[in-house]
Amino acid sequence: MPAELLVIHPDNPQPQRIQRVVELLKKGGVIIYPTDTVYGIGCDIHNSRAIERICKIKGIAPNKNNFSFMCNDLSHIAEYTRNLPTPIFKLMKKALPGPYTFILTANNNVPKLLNIKKQNVGIRIPDHQIPLTLVRELGNPIVTTSLKDDDNVLEYTTDPELILERYLHLVDLVIDGGFGGNLPSTIIDCTGTDPEVVREGKGSLDILS
Repeated sequence: MPAELLVIHPDNPQPQRIQRVVELLKKGGVIIYPTDTVYGIGCDIHNSRAIERICKIKGIAPNKNNFSFMCNDLSHIAEYTRNLPTPIFKLMKKALPGPYTFILTANNNVPKLLNIKKQNVGIRIPDHQIPLTLVRELGNPIVTTSLKDDDNVLEYTTDPELILERYLHLVDLVIDGGFGGNLPSTIIDCTGTDPEVVREGKGSLDILS
């Protein structure tokens, strides 16, 4: 079946529409949804077949894909990471929700969930009500990756209707939460001695000072 375009209000997500998406995720659905940066493609963290579908859509082997876990608060972090120093926790508390991806040392739950040998995991808590509400209602994180475009000029597609057109027969649903951004999140690697900026994106680096 072709994917559906579902309009959800970005600031006040309609509960019934959120519930429809949650039920789809629980059944192994793959969705495209807005964040505080670019549109992302994601699925339920507990559904390995859906994760494999995303890898196939992106044409990347699971062990080569830089998945992030879309969370709705910091309480999820302990379930998927280990050795989180207090200064890093404080940094995340200051920065999140916001346009940042924090690379942390993964615990043993992550390889089991993704069915790959992953030593690190990206954690996202976006400043956007649609993904925050979805994760809260789902009860666990969404495995997510950015929706990159093949176009060298326009790297990220921002129009949900154009996204639907392109992924019509690849995903199950596209959430229209308005036009997305074209700047990805700032990635900060916190697995070493000091936080290291891997990619400068939308998030300001002032949080590190």
